[in-house]
Amino acid sequence: MNRRLPVAVLAVTLSTTLLAACGSNGDGSKASGDTASSSASTSASAGFPRSVKHAAGTADLKSQPKRVVVLDSGELDDVTLLGITPVGAVSPHMKTEGGFPNYLKDKIKDTKDVGPMNEPNLELIASLKPDLILSSKVRHAKVYDQLNAIAPTVLAETTGFPWKENLALYAQALGKEDEAKKALADYEARAAKLGEAIKAKNGGTMPTASVVRFVAGPTRLYAKSSYSGVVLKDVGLARPASQDVDKNILEVSAEQINQADADLVFVTTADDPSKTKETEVQQTPVWQGLNAVKNNKVFNVPDETWMSGIGVQAADAMLGDIAKAAGVEVPK
Repeated sequence: MNRRLPVAVLAVTLSTTLLAACGSNGDGSKASGDTASSSASTSASAGFPRSVKHAAGTADLKSQPKRVVVLDSGELDDVTLLGITPVGAVSPHMKTEGGFPNYLKDKIKDTKDVGPMNEPNLELIASLKPDLILSSKVRHAKVYDQLNAIAPTVLAETTGFPWKENLALYAQALGKEDEAKKALADYEARAAKLGEAIKAKNGGTMPTASVVRFVAGPTRLYAKSSYSGVVLKDVGLARPASQDVDKNILEVSAEQINQADADLVFVTTADDPSKTKETEVQQTPVWQGLNAVKNNKVFNVPDETWMSGIGVQAADAMLGDIAKAAGVEVPK
């Protein structure tokens, strides 16, 4: 069954979504020539057609997807990890300078920006004629029906903490399960080796690591149930008591910033520093009194990998930052 809506219906549908409709060609043509023998052979070898159960339903995929649209930064990391250049993607919603992540720029030169993430341009997405759309319920549950009318849409439940499970889900939809398993296993092996090197350098004791994010609002500390928390756990770094809890974030005032203290403190800024309380907080006696500050163990790291990346490639970049901060070599 052809999943694309006729132009008139699509226009009406889009007008009820987050965005105002702006017109579409909507010719209803197939996104890929799945009747060709070469495509049929590829699909068969990858186990297509297949049905993929996800957080919002079941996606029926006739052939292995070639034209993929991703609507969050974790999905962008995942598909490029698996060797796919998405035809469309959104930029991270808190990326100050706009545009796609710098750490992936060489892999997405031909990708069309269909953002912003909070209100993706559904008309533009339809014009790209995707055969698969990837996102999560926490981001796009409200427009799932509209997205699914454009192309089979697979939604994870949420983002952040379950990033490894999300990778497995998207890999299933892409027919690249083996590649995903290998990439994840390789990353976890590198993280474990890094942890061993850090522990050896510190006489058999793992240092504590804290993650601080300055945003336009209360300062955030990232605990175990966060993307960065999972990466720190993979390395084996200990957490200060404030962050050694099964939560995503804790919001603290300038007077409570002592809860961020640790042997290693990693700091990211989610917006223009002038829009955050970064300068204000770092000038307080409480911040200046942190052991990490006194010992020059505060490290500014990229927000786009530590916070928005949410995938293996971003995690690999984090390993490099952690190794540098700990004074050890990055595992091969």
